[in-house]
Amino acid sequence: MSDAERTAARHTPVLRERIVELLAPALEAPGAVLVDATLGMGGHAEALLAACPAARVIGIDRDPQALSLAGERLAPFGDRFTGVRAVYDEIGEVLADEGVPTVAAVLFDLGVSSLQLDEADRGFAYAQDAPLDMRMSQDAGRTAADVLNTYDERELERVLREYGEERFARRIAREVVARREQLPFERSADLVELLRRAIPAASQRTGGHPGKRTFQALRIEVNGELDAWRAALPAAIAALGVGGRIAVLSYHSLEDRITKQALAAGARSTTPPDLPVELPEHAPYLRLLTRGAETADPTETETNPRATPARLRAAERIRATEEPRP
Repeated sequence: MSDAERTAARHTPVLRERIVELLAPALEAPGAVLVDATLGMGGHAEALLAACPAARVIGIDRDPQALSLAGERLAPFGDRFTGVRAVYDEIGEVLADEGVPTVAAVLFDLGVSSLQLDEADRGFAYAQDAPLDMRMSQDAGRTAADVLNTYDERELERVLREYGEERFARRIAREVVARREQLPFERSADLVELLRRAIPAASQRTGGHPGKRTFQALRIEVNGELDAWRAALPAAIAALGVGGRIAVLSYHSLEDRITKQALAAGARSTTPPDLPVELPEHAPYLRLLTRGAETADPTETETNPRATPARLRAAERIRATEEPRP
């Protein structure tokens, strides 16, 4: 089995057929450009390149390992695929560098990738003992261990409560500070052991693995995911040409809330309520393609558990706007 075949075998794209259904109508014209802004191992990009033979894909990822594996997987499509190492909030700069003024479609599959979860030494998975790293790009920036060992108690509590929606954030932060005074955190097993002690047994029986929310919070903090998402979404919408489409897969309520608000704002008229007619410049510039957030059906979640928390929203640009691209 080739490396590309092994990559495909280990990666099942979430809601693949639905995403193709939503984005393909925008990718029929020759040379239509799709930006897969969270390329990962290239599963969604592969499906869209196969379904839309006139289109090409610019794939963005901050992880060089993901770019390498996706490049091998997508090599059969030749120059219809271009991989770029960047963070998704740099989508405007990437398109400028590629000489692409507008695009036909943009896809975001947010959160941690299958590659990062499956590579034990990356430290993303609480079920495997590994160094507490959690960086999506391992050559720069603070690690999860740095956060645990240097943030003060109040800041740790904020990160856990805001990004992990952890009910016991204060108790965990207090335990972390007390433990690191004796021995700094280095490995995920040390953190999981602390969480098993800090979180009441009754909550562990009903709330899943005790590390789920804390590991999520640390990953979001380490990679600045929410700040990047707040910048990336308006930049992606601004890059769409009229008739262009955007699809977003979120796995966290905060990500989904940002997505919902941005798409809803674009689909709503801003004409003052006391005016008798809608002003053209205040008309909606997006049309929602999904009713609320769509989810994977039970058949998919049974075969691909990572699809369980996914929330899919999509929209189409229906008019140009005067605002400059962010």
